[in-house]
Amino acid sequence: MVTAIDAAAEAVFDPLPVLRMGSETGWLRRLDSALAAMMHQIDPAASPLLLVCTAFLAHMEGRGHTCLPLRPLALDAMGFLGLPPAAQPLWDLLRPHCPAQWSDWLTDLRANALVYSPTRSVMDKAQPIVLSGTDDEPLLYLRRYWQHEQSLAASLINRAQMAWPVDEALACQWLDRLFDPPDPPDPPDTPADAGTDAKTETGAVHWQKLACASALRAGLTIITGGPGTGKTYTAARLLALLLAMQTPDQPLRVALAAPTGRAAARLRQSIDASLGDLGQRLGTQLDLAGLARRIGAAKTLHALLGSRPGTRQFAFTAEHPLDLDVLIVDEASMIHLEMMRALLDAMPAGARLILLGDKDQLASVEAGAVMGDLCSTAQAGLYSPQTARYALAAAGQTLPSSWISPQTPAPALAQQTVMLRQSHRFGGRIGQLALAANRGDSDQALKLLGHDPSQGVCAMCPSDSHPLVYLAVYGRTGAAACYADYLRLIAHRPSDALRWPDAHTAWVKQVLQAFDRFRILCAIHEGDFGTANLNLAIEQALANAGLLRPTSEWYSGRPVMVTQNNPVLGVLNGDVGITLPAGPAGVRPTDLRVYFLDGDSLRSVRVSRLAQVQTAFAMTVHKAQGSEFLHTVLVLPPGGTQVLTRALVYTGITRAQKQFTLVEGQRGLLRAALEHPAQRASGLNVALDRINPSRINAQKPASGP
Repeated sequence: MVTAIDAAAEAVFDPLPVLRMGSETGWLRRLDSALAAMMHQIDPAASPLLLVCTAFLAHMEGRGHTCLPLRPLALDAMGFLGLPPAAQPLWDLLRPHCPAQWSDWLTDLRANALVYSPTRSVMDKAQPIVLSGTDDEPLLYLRRYWQHEQSLAASLINRAQMAWPVDEALACQWLDRLFDPPDPPDPPDTPADAGTDAKTETGAVHWQKLACASALRAGLTIITGGPGTGKTYTAARLLALLLAMQTPDQPLRVALAAPTGRAAARLRQSIDASLGDLGQRLGTQLDLAGLARRIGAAKTLHALLGSRPGTRQFAFTAEHPLDLDVLIVDEASMIHLEMMRALLDAMPAGARLILLGDKDQLASVEAGAVMGDLCSTAQAGLYSPQTARYALAAAGQTLPSSWISPQTPAPALAQQTVMLRQSHRFGGRIGQLALAANRGDSDQALKLLGHDPSQGVCAMCPSDSHPLVYLAVYGRTGAAACYADYLRLIAHRPSDALRWPDAHTAWVKQVLQAFDRFRILCAIHEGDFGTANLNLAIEQALANAGLLRPTSEWYSGRPVMVTQNNPVLGVLNGDVGITLPAGPAGVRPTDLRVYFLDGDSLRSVRVSRLAQVQTAFAMTVHKAQGSEFLHTVLVLPPGGTQVLTRALVYTGITRAQKQFTLVEGQRGLLRAALEHPAQRASGLNVALDRINPSRINAQKPASGP
């Protein structure tokens, strides 16, 4: 192991020993220092600054960033990287290898043979490091992520500017049939100080109609909005609108997808319900039942694109595109940069891509925050005069002047982005709490949490995990849902479930639905308030209460989460199921299987075939995206300030349907989290801005609905 003395002695000449020390002490990953060492092996003449920046670039990628902003690194490396005060000696040893003047950083990096600078007249020799961004805000990339951003930006602009002819009068007629008049305007996301005019203008526009009309005219539409704003409701009516306006002899080929299996199942269930309600309303005017049958099961993005085990490659690519007319993708905030590029690459030229998601939720686990980047200006609209004319003609919607872009030309992507602004479901104290969290209003959030817990929300600040474990077993005042609910159903299994398959199926569904009434969501895996410890503690508490018998690894009632995709078994990373006795159809009742519920569809896998799983009484907020629970408990751990962000709290709150409990490992964590609107470093918007819309030839598809 490299000691601090050894590193200090060698640091005068070489930063690599210091970087290795950073990895040994845990401030950097081993991969971070190893990548810097590899750059030195490739080119021994690489400057010390490049080696230091390469290690920090890898460190940033590991935290979900796609690039390394150089200016904040140069001005305040410790604060920017989020290193603890104990790591100050590490930076003190590395700082002498960096130019004293900021203006010399770019000169130093550009002089390296391993760096490609696309804004300069430097030949592209497939250098592993790319220096891009702008002169004021330069960004350092690993080439792979820079290529992903450049390709994705070009694909997005091209699709947003595809031009389909639209019968505007017919579209307006159908939209009037498909949508009820809007509710009285009460926009929940308009700040209190926005003024009466802003509130009136926001509420005067029927954003759902506008979203559907927008999707008629181009190959890409982005629909964002918070819980209950009707994203999938709008998508179902969009499908009905496309069906009404298509050529009769061209059946509409539709696919539904989401990043996780549970989110995909929820999307299909929501679309089916909306189409069913709409079918009753329209009668025989449209064959919506036939459309629903043709859509088929919603898929995960990996399944849709045809993932190849052991590789990052897919069966469907630009050379072998998907066979569809319309693709609707839900929970788009969970899609990382590489996956979004793969999705755009696989889209046929004549198809429409509809992205649905909440721009304010947690970004993807892997690098990138694509939905947040694409919707960064959604609140402002930035529509062109041409879009305003189209909105009036095709949707009957008048866009006030405050929503018109001052830029000429207006941003191309903004013309195909619609933000739904009125929640039709997510009200009460949970809705108020979510809005307060989303705007960083910690005073209002704490005020709401301090009210009578019977109103649905409350907070607790235990000194250890015991009160939280008790809550998991027995519930709390005003929120009775807990894990005892599903375990009592298991203990009182109907006798018919032992003899008849239908009765067994009905019982299993009841158990799974009861389990999904309650969930504990954590920010971290380790520590007293992490998933690992809480899963063990809750399991033991349930056993002590006589509700479980965990005599071995597998036992009846054990909830598990799949941690690795297994297409052969039909399970995917993030799937959650319950271990239960197998059905009576020729199988011994003592045999155990894990049952999964996707909407109304039940599937199961024998426990002996499931190796990559973990107990799931507690799960991370990331894994819970795309799900909702009657009573949700969000746990903020002490010492976890780096991971506690406004987006994490907002996402946790919006998983709750009726009751929400906040657990702070120490006081002040909620306020600290809401004051931390963490943003991922990305150059996607820079890449989008660099593409001159006038140079993008609007593509007219060879065919389309």
